This record gives sequence, C-alpha cells and structure tokens, in this order.
Amino acid sequence: MIIVRETFIAKPGMASKLAKLMKEAMDSVPMGKARILTDLVGNFNTVVVETELNNLGDFERRMEEYRNDTKFHAKMSGYTDLYVSGKREIYQIH
Repeated sequence: MIIVRETFIAKPGMASKLAKLMKEAMDSVPMGKARILTDLVGNFNTVVVETELNNLGDFERRMEEYRNDTKFHAKMSGYTDLYVSGKREIYQIH
C-alpha cells in the first residue's frame, strides 16, 4: 500500500475554497480511500489531498485516467489560480 500526499500552499484567503474544490472533484471521480486535510498549525493556508492506493501502478493508472477525464478537468477548472506552490510525496505503508 502507498499514500500519495499532494500538499498545496493556497493564496491567502483561498485555502477553504481550494479544499472545497478538491473535495468536490474527488467526489466526482472514484479514487479509492482519499481525504482532504487543512492546517491547524504550521504553514498557513495549507491544503493536503491524501490518497491511499495499492501500489505505484495504481497511481500511474489514476494519473492517466485524470489526463483523459473531461468531467474531472471541468471540476478542476481554475484551481491553479488558488495556490502559490505545491508538492507531491509518495510513501509506502509498512
């Protein structure tokens, strides 16, 4: 099992809007076990999308599906205007 953690630093005042957009997009596309996290302490305006997948092959398939999913693209329209930076981390669960 792996955890894919995508961390975004939202523009000031945009974290809740970004989190809501991510949640709605996740609900529109089946992706397994996933959740949205927002900061309580640490860097302000942090939004994390955390997804649990079986393996890296599942992650690659998911990324390919997203690239070709017009419904998902419509849901995510404009999301890059809501954040300053982001990163992706992939962890193995032991």
